[in-house]
Amino acid sequence: MGPLWALRVAGALSVAGVLAGHDGSQRAGQPAALDAGTRGDGVGHDRGVDCREVRKRNSSERCRFVRGTPDCRLDGGFLDYLGGAFCTFPSSLLPLSVSLYALWLLYLFVILGVTAEKFAVVAFSDPRTAGLAVGAIFGAGIFVTTVVAGGIALVKPFAAASRPFLRDVIFYMVAVFLTFLVLYFGYITLGEALGYLGLYVFYVFTVVLCTWIHRWQRGDGPPPPGPWEPAIPTDAEEQESSGTNCGDYGEEYRPLLPYHETSLHILSTALSPLDKHKWRRKPWYWRLFKVLKVPVELVLLLTVPVVDPDKDDLNWKRPLNCLHIVTGPLLCIFTLKSGAYGLYQIQGVFPVWALVALAGSVLAIIVFVTTHNEEPPKYHCVFAFLGFLSSAMWINAAATELVNILRTLGIIFELSNTVLGLTLLAWGNSIGDTFSDLTMARQGYPRMAFSACFGGIIFNILVGVGLGCLLQMTNSQMVVKLEPDSLLVWILAGALGLSLVFSFVAVPAQCFQLGKAYGTCLILYYLVFLCVALLTEFRVIHLAAT
Repeated sequence: MGPLWALRVAGALSVAGVLAGHDGSQRAGQPAALDAGTRGDGVGHDRGVDCREVRKRNSSERCRFVRGTPDCRLDGGFLDYLGGAFCTFPSSLLPLSVSLYALWLLYLFVILGVTAEKFAVVAFSDPRTAGLAVGAIFGAGIFVTTVVAGGIALVKPFAAASRPFLRDVIFYMVAVFLTFLVLYFGYITLGEALGYLGLYVFYVFTVVLCTWIHRWQRGDGPPPPGPWEPAIPTDAEEQESSGTNCGDYGEEYRPLLPYHETSLHILSTALSPLDKHKWRRKPWYWRLFKVLKVPVELVLLLTVPVVDPDKDDLNWKRPLNCLHIVTGPLLCIFTLKSGAYGLYQIQGVFPVWALVALAGSVLAIIVFVTTHNEEPPKYHCVFAFLGFLSSAMWINAAATELVNILRTLGIIFELSNTVLGLTLLAWGNSIGDTFSDLTMARQGYPRMAFSACFGGIIFNILVGVGLGCLLQMTNSQMVVKLEPDSLLVWILAGALGLSLVFSFVAVPAQCFQLGKAYGTCLILYYLVFLCVALLTEFRVIHLAAT
């Protein structure tokens, strides 16, 4: 749990870093404006011509329009997607560039799925893409509480845990109601942003307190499992089972005589993202997905140290950790401001990246000489901070590329940021939850999976909106404007609130016995919502002109 928890927190704080990273979109003394609409994408910002006008220009004028229009400039990122679509490729090959972007988008989802689970609110970093964040936060909430929760009920009918369910739904409804009020009034103050974070802290405190009270009432140890789900084995039972079944680290693969591994062998073993024993037992689709993840995992192994308190040696790999002292800082300076800091030359002669590499190499040699392979040093905890920072920078870079490519696709197809957020970004943000929860339900733990549907997404809305808006504020202006000028935003908020109210009423009405009827209703509800949202996006459903 240690490394996974660290990566999740790193993902959240990397999002916060991106939120605070753009200081050129706001003038001192003016409220920071985040547009949550569809077409305007920037109420309160006079940037002239909308970049979506490029599709209305002649093919020969599109490249010049993209290069000369301020609204077409993508903040951050390493690739110029708009320039590639309209300048690098001829107009006749625009479908090819879109296809390549779509494949790259899917792989970015894979990268972010490996490094972090939550990344949607990175779009708050730019007022022009704030609609992505609004659509993703609400869209992912609707998707998880309807499709994923309904899928769990279809896969494995079960009896829901009453008190945790009511607690999570009530907290989530309060969070949605607060966000609805913020959108209605059109701004969020410092106190309200801190209130979002305070509400999440109170939620975590409530969860811990309820868990402690429940265990105290039931006595020491976990409660006995119900007849519908198997008992969850303890750590000792898992280790014993692993040894008995000759698992990945069973007795069959252990050496008969003790020996000391060489540094080269430790390095080669630590840098191997594939486990040949697990590879033999897994199905073909798992192997295919693993092949896609191997390049990402290899790069992460090279740059992100992981301190695991569950292991006896705390995951100390002396040669690899010494390599991390060089690669980790280099990663940080090359991902900040798209490598601008790393390429900066001191006095116009010596580049910053060379100085960082030199200092890291000297420090790595000192650590390698003064430590041993068998025992981690006393300062090993410092590597946890380096891993925390490195993983945050990776998530920052990948999420920025994802937001930029989504905005590019929105400009090419003339789609709003909000509809891209509630579909592509929300679905990508929910991939991990979908597979993990459904797998957990198939293995016989539907109650646990169902609780995760409602408890996990509370973090998205409370920390995403609260911390995101908080870091947009400046000393001269403590108000962030949120101006939803489209009907689609209100449909999103209303649909999410209505789905929560439906579950809040329907689940207790069924005495918390959830089956296929409940799951079918939730999935049908999402399909109806998606049809209404798309019809609204394409102006089939619209407000009457006044």
